[in-house]
Amino acid sequence: MIGQPAEPTSAHFARGKTPIFASQYDQRLGYCLYVPQTLGTDRAPLLVMQHGTERNASLYRDHMAAFAEEHQIVVLAPLFPAGIIDPEDLHNFKFIEYQGIRYDQALLAMVDEVSRRYPVDPDVFYLHGFSGGGQFAHRFLYLHPDRLAGVSIGAPGRITQLDDSLPWWLGTKDLQQRFGRAVDLDSLRRVPILMVVGDNDVETWEIDNPGESNWMDGAEKTGSTRIERLRTLERDFLAQGIDVRFELVPGVAHRGSLILPAVRAFFAGLLQSRPQIRRPTPVTHLRHQE
Repeated sequence: MIGQPAEPTSAHFARGKTPIFASQYDQRLGYCLYVPQTLGTDRAPLLVMQHGTERNASLYRDHMAAFAEEHQIVVLAPLFPAGIIDPEDLHNFKFIEYQGIRYDQALLAMVDEVSRRYPVDPDVFYLHGFSGGGQFAHRFLYLHPDRLAGVSIGAPGRITQLDDSLPWWLGTKDLQQRFGRAVDLDSLRRVPILMVVGDNDVETWEIDNPGESNWMDGAEKTGSTRIERLRTLERDFLAQGIDVRFELVPGVAHRGSLILPAVRAFFAGLLQSRPQIRRPTPVTHLRHQE
């Protein structure tokens, strides 16, 4: 019949850039995907791109679309909205727990949900976060190193040091009490880690704000700029025998899209060690864009 779709609408939007879906774990949260058009039936790797304060999840997903096609990797971009419970809140996910929401568990639930719909590996995945996403990424690493095949920590404004004398989130003193998990240094040492920041990322208006909800006295001791604070985190990791690849991107300020070439190169190197993924013959069709 003329006008009858060749496939269900849901299948039509299941490849390429997907819509934003509500999380079945907590429908206040959501995610979108990039699924390669030629994704086969073999298990594919999964890359999580965690947004920052601006919540531009779909933009980060779009920036990795060509990379996803080239490497046959599914991209998951969580969306953790601002203003949950407190309309003025911007920082909820960055510190893992907020008003009873465990954002680490929310991400793991999204990974499981995606693995039920697509042939992706649900056990281990790659994670990149920039700015507020970089804060989330390294704190997630502390709690779930066993789930990460590699992590990229981009320009976090506030860091959590591997220091059991400092309270969360400055340090890890009460990690076990808060989250039911202690830091596993042996597992951390097995995770490939990139720390990346632009060499012009020196503005401090957003990261030096005593009295605001995302501040703890002592944060200023880790450095004046995002560069200095990430260097502090690097020294912290190295002192614990955790290898780090640190990249200072020339000519770049606080722009998440402009540090992505370094991020892509890092993940491409890790993906080279995976078995070759079978690529079926592409199915060509025009996709309606709205």
